[in-house]
Amino acid sequence: MTANESLNVFPYPTPAHTPPHDSNIPLTVLVSSRAVLFDENNNLTISPATLTLSPQTGTIISILPTILPPSSFPPGTKYIDHSPHLLLPGLVDAHVHLNEPGRTEWEGFNTGTRAAASGGVTTVIDMPLNAIPPTTTVNGLKEKIKAAQGQCWVDVGFYGGIIPGNASELLPLVDAGVRGFKGFLIESGVDEFPAVSSSDVALAMTTLSSTPTTLMFHAEMIPPITASVGDDVQVSLPPLDPSGPLTSYSTFLSSRPPAFETYAIEEILSLSHLAPELQLHIVHLSAVEAIPLLRAARERGVKITAETCFHYLALASEEVEDGDTRHKCCPPIRDSSNRNGLWSELSSPNSVLQTIVSDHSPCTPELKLLPEGLIKKSGCCRGSHAGGVVKGVNGEVMSKEEADEKEKGDFFASWGGISSVGLGLPILWTEATTRSHQNPSTSITILDVVRLCAVNTSKQVGLSHKKGALRPGMDADICVFDDAGEFVVGREEMLFRNKVSPYQGRNMRGVVKETWVRGQKVFEKGGVNGGFVGKGGQPVGKLLLEKRKC
Repeated sequence: MTANESLNVFPYPTPAHTPPHDSNIPLTVLVSSRAVLFDENNNLTISPATLTLSPQTGTIISILPTILPPSSFPPGTKYIDHSPHLLLPGLVDAHVHLNEPGRTEWEGFNTGTRAAASGGVTTVIDMPLNAIPPTTTVNGLKEKIKAAQGQCWVDVGFYGGIIPGNASELLPLVDAGVRGFKGFLIESGVDEFPAVSSSDVALAMTTLSSTPTTLMFHAEMIPPITASVGDDVQVSLPPLDPSGPLTSYSTFLSSRPPAFETYAIEEILSLSHLAPELQLHIVHLSAVEAIPLLRAARERGVKITAETCFHYLALASEEVEDGDTRHKCCPPIRDSSNRNGLWSELSSPNSVLQTIVSDHSPCTPELKLLPEGLIKKSGCCRGSHAGGVVKGVNGEVMSKEEADEKEKGDFFASWGGISSVGLGLPILWTEATTRSHQNPSTSITILDVVRLCAVNTSKQVGLSHKKGALRPGMDADICVFDDAGEFVVGREEMLFRNKVSPYQGRNMRGVVKETWVRGQKVFEKGGVNGGFVGKGGQPVGKLLLEKRKC
């Protein structure tokens, strides 16, 4: 796909360059020999740049496609030259599970958004599960807002959920500021967020049909095949006739074939006529077999897009060791041929894959059931067994002895979810640069990364008027990125709560040097306070609760 694809969605032109040569307000100026900007034709390009920010308003005052010297600005101006590092818009991760309140031992607003900030992510959108209560009612949203106050290092928006029986809550949730809605066509694995039926989906579509929102689906359904798994997404019974040991990833993968995804997408498309103006979206698409279905639907005029995730683009099933449940997620990580197909789709014109997100879905170490040998090898944390008990997914309490009796490395019994928030940019850039040498036709550029992880993700959640791009008047959310830097993922790079991730020990290319949120530097690699340098080391993130307009 070209770097310019899908960028003509903005209803306004690039504002004129008006650098304030004489100003009485405090200014911050960031310059670099390389920044990702929009040119006069509204196309993304790499250019030298001078960005003038207002710490007071938190917005970008002006952008010039050249480097102005410090003498061009009033005395007292904070002037920083980041050459040769890239200035990027702060990323918008539109799929993150922060799990607070209710499952804060899995993740929380403070730890999850700290991790996001360390990776150049300046906005996260929190999924309606796995917090307790879920965001399926206005009261549930209020509880989440209460829990988030004063804890967020980056700006945070919220999705609402669709579950059986909550159709009357959907429009009030829109009014309360949710950025979209998500439902599961298969059991989610947590009791408080049950799957929706076709009639529930139809009701949600008609209820939201004339509303500026996005209706999103976890698109897995069990097709009529005998080898399929039980109908829970995260923790499930094995098939009646498993294809191999339950500790073998190939056994798990064969139990969730691509038909799970295509069957669900066909069901969604069959109902799309009920709300032809409603934006539909498939979250975490894994199977390339689903792509032709979505492309054909889009050609018929159905308003549907899809996202994929860093793990589907960087990991492959044949590389997963027996018992390494850090790789378990649903839909599953598929083989390298499937991975290549996703990359090919990303680089093609008019791709159905419009965004890339983390789907950060953590849990406590105990729920991953990682074998002792892999714990020692990877350096994963074991968990604390606080009070000698282990808390299960749905609140059930087990003794340490009962928990230890569970078979370690069981891909069916372990929690399904990949932890990666804050690592997405280097994960993607590492794979993209590797592919640029091996198969340039299926790689993407830094312009594509910005489009897929900032421009389009902000549009998906109705925030493209203020987030996801470097434009005058928009929020001064900036990522300073050393695209040539390298590091190895260790515990100190994983700032999410539980240090359990399939990326541990991997070599990465691309280092986030600084992250700015609304004109304030919140993270500096190697800085004081673990790098969290803004406002005396205190969180500066806001909750994005304005009613969506587009």
